[in-house]
Amino acid sequence: MSVGTPSAELRSVPVAPGAVPLLGHALRLWREPLGFLSSLRDSGDLVRVDLGTMPMYVATSAELIHEVTVRQARSFEKGRFFDRLRPLAGNGLANSDGEVHRRHRRLIQPMFHPQRIAAYAEAMSTNARALADSWSPGQEVELEQAMAQYAIETLATTLFSTDMGLPAVVAIRENLPVVLKNLLVRAASPKFLDRFPIRSNREFDAAAATLRRVIDEVVAETRSSGGTGHNDLLSVLLAARDDETGDGLSDVEVRDELSTLLFAGAETTAATLSWTFYELSQHPAVEEELVAEIKAVVGDRPVGVADVPRLESVRRVLDEVIRLHGVTMLMRRTTAPVELGGYRLPPGTEVGFSLYAMHRDPSLYENADRFDPDRWLPERRGTITRQAYIPFGAGNRKCIGDAFVWTEATIALATVLARWRLSPAPGHVPKEVASAVAHADTMPMVVTPRDA
Repeated sequence: MSVGTPSAELRSVPVAPGAVPLLGHALRLWREPLGFLSSLRDSGDLVRVDLGTMPMYVATSAELIHEVTVRQARSFEKGRFFDRLRPLAGNGLANSDGEVHRRHRRLIQPMFHPQRIAAYAEAMSTNARALADSWSPGQEVELEQAMAQYAIETLATTLFSTDMGLPAVVAIRENLPVVLKNLLVRAASPKFLDRFPIRSNREFDAAAATLRRVIDEVVAETRSSGGTGHNDLLSVLLAARDDETGDGLSDVEVRDELSTLLFAGAETTAATLSWTFYELSQHPAVEEELVAEIKAVVGDRPVGVADVPRLESVRRVLDEVIRLHGVTMLMRRTTAPVELGGYRLPPGTEVGFSLYAMHRDPSLYENADRFDPDRWLPERRGTITRQAYIPFGAGNRKCIGDAFVWTEATIALATVLARWRLSPAPGHVPKEVASAVAHADTMPMVVTPRDA
């Protein structure tokens, strides 16, 4: 079956409204991606969306998303979204399939062992305290930028522990936000636009090339200097050996995995923290509950990794924020005939799904658009099925760094909340903007000392 010519059976799949000639639904995805993706459930459990002339079949129900990510996962490979990520992440975990993916996941898994997370937590806590120390009473902070800087700084200091990594840290600060801003536009664009020197293409290509070049240089220098005895992620990757074959990763493979970690870790943490502070500013009773818990568990000392599981109210708030402002869209491509939602999909069919839309499905969540951390209390959480909440994906593609993100976000939130109360600056209400996750356009906040 050629792209753009669905089989007779697939032509009976409901088509999303609003397509235009040549561009299909791309305009709607560009202009209102979150609203458009959330609206698809009204058309059915499996809905056709046209990216230019290429059809994509969007699974909108938790059951069908579970089919794609878990039950029939072996019949799928990474799809168009990840093809567009390849200029940055190469053949890292996000993009690789089959034996390459299994081998790399096996090699990288020890990087996120609890003992490693504990070591990274020191850098997370140090950076969070530095962030809190940098503010002054009454200061207006652009919180989205501040949280992005914290997330990138933390990733950079855990990736590279020596001065050799400083050029990469600078390149990450400057170029990673550019890549993330343009990624969804590229994924949703018709393929013929790839050849056009439009601004988003130019910015993405230049930023991705700079990141690749600088990381390549650091990897090569670190390996040639024998610098594998440190506790940073680069050293761990260079020293990793497959238990079955004894083989390690090449320099290119190491670079691809570092780039993947940057892509996967920066925006998720930044957006989650920004929205958390905003939601708490709108729900002062919840904020006071968190502050009381932080004082009881942590006291006046720095937040450490041992505190993370004890901050149960913080975890519920983070769960709720990630549910409300999660991953915009993911894609897979069939490698074999697949039965999905009563339709037979031939090999090569692009299938999409939105965790953002699923996590706001009113058939899965009561008052689905409302911020309600208490829905994660033990007595209520049992009503939410495992299939209905997958903030880091599911199956063999579940994000390998989820514990890293939870630890980082918890430490940052507890550190800042103990010191500061954040209030929205007058005159602006943050709006969701779709990228890899739903982040805020801007989020100006005024900081006030907690004891004021």
